[in-house]
Amino acid sequence: MKKKLTVIGAGGQMGQWFLKYFASKNFEVTGYDSENKFSEKDIIEASSLVGGILKADYVVLCTPTRRTPEIIRLIAKEMKRGTYLIDISSEKSKVAGSLSKMPSKINPICIHPMFGPGIKTIKGQNIISVPIKDAKTELSVAKSLFEGANFVTIDAIEHDKKIAVILGLTHMVNLVFAKIISKDEKTNLTEKMSGTTFRVQKILAESIMTESPELIETIIANPEIRKFAEELWKDVGRLLTAVQESKTEEVISYIKEVQEKLAKHTDTNESYKKLTKMVKAVEK
Repeated sequence: MKKKLTVIGAGGQMGQWFLKYFASKNFEVTGYDSENKFSEKDIIEASSLVGGILKADYVVLCTPTRRTPEIIRLIAKEMKRGTYLIDISSEKSKVAGSLSKMPSKINPICIHPMFGPGIKTIKGQNIISVPIKDAKTELSVAKSLFEGANFVTIDAIEHDKKIAVILGLTHMVNLVFAKIISKDEKTNLTEKMSGTTFRVQKILAESIMTESPELIETIIANPEIRKFAEELWKDVGRLLTAVQESKTEEVISYIKEVQEKLAKHTDTNESYKKLTKMVKAVEK
């Protein structure tokens, strides 16, 4: 007998990915979304939020982070005993608190898939697992649902601190970069003049801009990002001032310090080789 799984927020990009993924894993999949339409083969469409979760063995929340704690409170009491409520949000502190307060009859699974809806296979993809009640059991269930993925376990607070750099800072920098290049009225000329670094950066920024505005806003709204963004802002100002005042040695010293610190845990020459391979792969 097939296990029943419901995806809440099924019309979003990740929601649709989960619909297809679990349908391919022989689950009986139901989808619900109050705002976005979805149409997938062999997927049952629920007419209401509560109606969609009453018989489910697993419920996956692909909902905006700000709304997720309230949705957890709404549906946890309605779910049947022994079921699993799976959260995939990119910010965990508040969500983890809501999951920990659920009725004991419901099993929480708090994960953060570190991939987008464009992936073809789960094999080798990174998934972060945030313990709520029983870390060992929760990780075991998550691994059984996503066989072949790489798992990292970290608590909610540390998760948000790390994600502030991994996603928050990168999204903020690329959002601003995308804003600047979007105003370029001579795009063709820029493309003809561009080298490896610009092409890679442009592709990265443009790919991030395919995400929904709501998701990007959630990612850069992580409170932990502020100190990193302020450091970025301060250092950009410091470098600009130093350059304008012809303080060459100060700029060179800054660069050398960064190079030395990176070299302690990164082979930058190998990184450059990977960059070259990436560009060649894109240009094929």
